[in-house]
Amino acid sequence: MVAENLLQIKAIKLEPTSTFLWASGWKSPIYCDNRLILSFPETRQLVTRFFCKLLQENYPDATMITGVATGAIAHGVLVADRLDLPFSYVRSASKTHGLEGMIEGKVTSEDRVVVIEDLVSTGKSSLDAVRALRQTGCNILGMMAIFTYGFEIASENFRRDKCKLYTLTSYNALLKVAREKGIIGPEHIETLNEWRKDPANWGK
Repeated sequence: MVAENLLQIKAIKLEPTSTFLWASGWKSPIYCDNRLILSFPETRQLVTRFFCKLLQENYPDATMITGVATGAIAHGVLVADRLDLPFSYVRSASKTHGLEGMIEGKVTSEDRVVVIEDLVSTGKSSLDAVRALRQTGCNILGMMAIFTYGFEIASENFRRDKCKLYTLTSYNALLKVAREKGIIGPEHIETLNEWRKDPANWGK
């Protein structure tokens, strides 16, 4: 259901015969911009509802929701508000003024934190946020994200940092829905699977 909604509002675009250029320099037949979710109330409410359900099933003892800046701040606030939990967020880098911290909001060693992310690719920036939070002494219960590409490097990084990851949907689920809806044809599946095997070198 989430994958179908993301395709419908064009938060995720699949173009097997074209190429998107990511900020990392990677070339890709897929582009994900989950910020668009905020402009579509039905999808926004769906994502919030699914996040809350996922959290209550897997992290019922959570005492704090923390979003990863900037894409997951709004989603984290929506979840925290619905569950009546405190909220904080983690910047991508420390401020160069004031208290010069990465974390905005009050997080203590007594908190049991669930981190919310909008998108997981390699997991690097997501886990940078987890490490910043751990420096406060809090207990990181795990992370929830809207979408993951399912790269093996991300799985390795999350295992290394001992952080459990749950997602609302995934690359495999997306391809299945896109195929069922006729957005892509059977001739595109091989291209899309080959890209995920080696995204750094795809298209070179």
